[in-house]
Amino acid sequence: MAFDHNRRPRAVVIGAGVNGLAAAATLAARGVDVTVVERGRGPGGMMTGAGQGELGHFVWNLHPAALAELGLGAADLGLGAEVATVLLAADGRHVVIEGEAISFADGTPHPDAAAYRALRARLARFAAVLAPLATAAPPRLGSGMLNRAGLSDLAQLARTGLGLRRLPRDARREFLRVLLSNAADLVRDELPDGPLAASLVFDAILGGRAAPGAPGTVLALLWRHAGGGRRRPAGGMAALARRIAGAAEARGVTIRYDATAAGIEVEGDRVRGLRLGSGEVIAAEMVLSSLGAMPTLRLAGPAHFDAEACRRIRGLRCEGTTARLDLRLAEMPRIEGLDGRLAGARLLLAPSVAAIEAACRPVKYGAIPASPVAEVLIEPGDGGAEGPAHLSALVQHVPYAPECGWTEAAREALAAAVIGALGTHMPGLPGLVTESRLATPRDIETMTGAPGGHWHHAELAADQMLTLRPVNGMARYASSLPGLWFCGAGAHPGGDITGLPGRNAALAAAADLGQGVTR
Repeated sequence: MAFDHNRRPRAVVIGAGVNGLAAAATLAARGVDVTVVERGRGPGGMMTGAGQGELGHFVWNLHPAALAELGLGAADLGLGAEVATVLLAADGRHVVIEGEAISFADGTPHPDAAAYRALRARLARFAAVLAPLATAAPPRLGSGMLNRAGLSDLAQLARTGLGLRRLPRDARREFLRVLLSNAADLVRDELPDGPLAASLVFDAILGGRAAPGAPGTVLALLWRHAGGGRRRPAGGMAALARRIAGAAEARGVTIRYDATAAGIEVEGDRVRGLRLGSGEVIAAEMVLSSLGAMPTLRLAGPAHFDAEACRRIRGLRCEGTTARLDLRLAEMPRIEGLDGRLAGARLLLAPSVAAIEAACRPVKYGAIPASPVAEVLIEPGDGGAEGPAHLSALVQHVPYAPECGWTEAAREALAAAVIGALGTHMPGLPGLVTESRLATPRDIETMTGAPGGHWHHAELAADQMLTLRPVNGMARYASSLPGLWFCGAGAHPGGDITGLPGRNAALAAAADLGQGVTR
């Protein structure tokens, strides 16, 4: 496409989440005039529930390559030290993981600590093999491998192959054996079932629909473990989102809040801009959407895609099963067997792999789990340790559409199940609750626009990753409609707060414009 070289090319990015902001900053640094439109009143997207209350607790995969495009370093983000993880145990012998230190809460060494560390180290080595794949578009696997772009893809594959080759022979065999296997079997082969084993399996399935025994959950676990430990941003996720948005604006990006995308303008089979709900049209040579593939398809109109592309997008598995429960408490709860130094730690309510498996079964039938598993954070309110407190729980394997519907009774049943399960570790918890708020997967979809309320906009599974993400034929960020790009969690390498889908998509879009690197 020929452009007027007397002006800067223009782009519109839909969504001011981390991926949208990373995409915008990446393009702006390469000479593109970028406007971000965000339907909420502030930045953050899924991270902040589109300004209606944060959804996630911790940052643990925000990638340095995405931060570099924003002109940020880790020190600029207000992230504290790595958060300890406390594995709540039914017998009161809670397990504490602080970096490499693993012990019971009373300080007694854990008998499986060495085996756990060895498994984590092996997973870290395997994750390092895959890490280079996350920072570039998935390689082309068809014709055209001998042109310039194809040779670049071959070099990328060679780097991954070299990383695999550097592993000892037995480790290479193990990597290939477990890559597409399931997390439950992998972990139980190395550790006895209990809180320590459950913590790794929980990491593999949090935010998705897959059961612990589903093939490919090891791949999701490796993808997550490439990013280091969890940290809690000072001021919470909303404060982190504001810092990232400020960095994008410093790059020259314009961010417009309370601006809802109503349609993608197409002329001559090419994107020409974005129409807002107000009727205003922002002219642009390209639109980068951090929405899911299906919402993006609706904005452009299915008439601009062939039937096979529409079929593939409609077939995406993107039904979320993670809910968030927020409780206002009259005071900080007391946890049997824990002292106050672990306030603010990541608490895992997942006593065993078997318990996670039991909790995920009801979702297949549209039922609410009676014994849910969850990640929990408790923070003091303004009054400090002696005043009111706030408890939030990310509850896994909650149905998007319960058979009975999300009636008030269904909501109360889920909240009661979570409070009851936590109450076994926190005596008197039900009596401390002064206010509660539940965001079901359907609520999260309404709040954020994420398809199915899914954390990753589409399930992180072997058949929806790499060259198949979001769908076959559109895995390199460009849709089949010229000028329309995917830059959200539904694109490679997937969800969590990484910024990589946005950064990678913007690099591909800039190359398509012929902008190259101007820094």
